[in-house]
Amino acid sequence: MYHQIRPKRPTEEVPVANQALQAAMEAARLTRQALAEVCEVDVKTIDRWLNDDRRTPHPRQRQAAAKALGTEPDVIWSSLKEAARRSPGLREIQAAYPTRSALPSPVWTELVNEASHELVFAGYTSYFLWLTVPGLRDTLRAKAESGARIRFLLGDPDSEVTQSREQVEGVPLTVRSRISISLSELEPLRDVPGIEVRFSDRHISLSVWAFDAQMVVCTHVAAAVGHDSPTYRLKRSGPSGLFASYAAHVDALWDVARPAYA
Repeated sequence: MYHQIRPKRPTEEVPVANQALQAAMEAARLTRQALAEVCEVDVKTIDRWLNDDRRTPHPRQRQAAAKALGTEPDVIWSSLKEAARRSPGLREIQAAYPTRSALPSPVWTELVNEASHELVFAGYTSYFLWLTVPGLRDTLRAKAESGARIRFLLGDPDSEVTQSREQVEGVPLTVRSRISISLSELEPLRDVPGIEVRFSDRHISLSVWAFDAQMVVCTHVAAAVGHDSPTYRLKRSGPSGLFASYAAHVDALWDVARPAYA
């Protein structure tokens, strides 16, 4: 006796693993074929995205999909959130400040004093540090004499970029004046082994100060000067985090920068 196999009803829905993607497609009224065309993939790829919520597309494809669906990639693929939580980058952020001036002044002294191997001052002017850290010049001399490597990557005072930035900021204490303050403070240290000064105009909007495994990053916005710009404090936790990325950025600029003392 044969049992009759009943076919699935046309209206019966087949459950999918990635319900967030399915819901987003329904909300945007995008078919599998339409989404495939937007993402420049085969329809079978869309099926795999739907049937395996652990499958994460290539960044370019998921960005295209999220844009077409009017949402964010980590809403469609929850695994991205978990990956972000495991990322050393997020763990490295110790604090975030709306402006550099919001970072307590004693922190700068603490960072300088506790560093013993490498200190990097890759702010375009870094002039405020001479006013913030008591006895900075003598401290740097002592650290260099103890074997620390100290680098200052200042803005190039002769660059058109510097002159242009002065017009954008429009403040009485010009960029070149602030650079001059740092240069005058560094002049007595110019012959101290271990202390180097170079000029660059490629970090006009991104300042980085590193103290061994600690770092402060300031991202200049619009016409705002440094003390009015968002600032982050980082602590290195591995070889591939934010700290490493900013350190590599500074090293790349340093390699092509020109010596301040010819």
